[in-house]
Amino acid sequence: MTGGGDHTKRVRAGRRTVEVKRVDKVLFPGEGDGDGSAKEYTKGDLVDYYRSVAEFMLPHLRGRPLMLERHPDGVGGPRFMQKNTPEHYPDWITRAEVAKEDGTVLHTVCDDAATLVYLADQACLTLHRWLSRTDRVDFPDRMVFDLDPAEDDFEQVREAAGLLGGLLDSLKLPSALMTTGSRGLHVVVPLKGEQDFDEVREFARDVADTLVDAHPDRLTTAARKKDRGDRLYLDVQRNAYAQTAVAPFTVRPRPCAPVATPLTWAELDDPDLDARRWTIADALDQARTNPWAGVMSRPRALGPARRRLDALSG
Repeated sequence: MTGGGDHTKRVRAGRRTVEVKRVDKVLFPGEGDGDGSAKEYTKGDLVDYYRSVAEFMLPHLRGRPLMLERHPDGVGGPRFMQKNTPEHYPDWITRAEVAKEDGTVLHTVCDDAATLVYLADQACLTLHRWLSRTDRVDFPDRMVFDLDPAEDDFEQVREAAGLLGGLLDSLKLPSALMTTGSRGLHVVVPLKGEQDFDEVREFARDVADTLVDAHPDRLTTAARKKDRGDRLYLDVQRNAYAQTAVAPFTVRPRPCAPVATPLTWAELDDPDLDARRWTIADALDQARTNPWAGVMSRPRALGPARRRLDALSG
């Protein structure tokens, strides 16, 4: 960063320089969860984090419509979920006009580091991405299972992830783990983009139902919280048109600025692992280990996996 007046800095990001205003504004107060241990983070810290992690994050963002979660007054203030790109955004930021039921939405697309820095300047803490790309918007190339525990119980999440990973292995589908930065894990499957959203969601639901049938006392696909009891919710609803999932390496609006962070399956056994294991203080170190190496480059079609799943189900 280079200095500027009125708490403004000019930040070089790739081929562009972005002006960041009010860099000292506190977005994450330092009160923590009541023990006073959480570090305070400013907008400048958020910008520095996103600029540093851009090379690892951008491959998961390029060409995808985004929904932006903005907190202009920090995590204690109001939240805005932004789909349409405001007119005042610079013209060098990519937009994608995507159909919706009663018209279209002009989504922001993050194709470069400068856009990532600009969004941080807009107090966009969390980037939620589509599971498809703008050039084939009806055909997802990612399938996501969201493991949502009944309580803040990571052991329940760990167990469910192991069961799901084992089933996906038996279907010969590569899969990758990611902490959500909130309470659970995402299990991500790379796809060839040959099936539409309805087909992918139906397949994901059948996978989840297969696990629930085998472990009805521990897992559920019940959408209503009152129907789940103390069971972990296997959520597949993100696998639908216009739905989103948090992007890898994005920051979440919680104390200590936790980050949704990719990890290896071997790290699932780490006793120190939980959904908020990494923050903006150390997520870059995890990114440099390339935990998803070789996984996202092996997309699969769902036809063979469907036949295997049907055979397992009898």
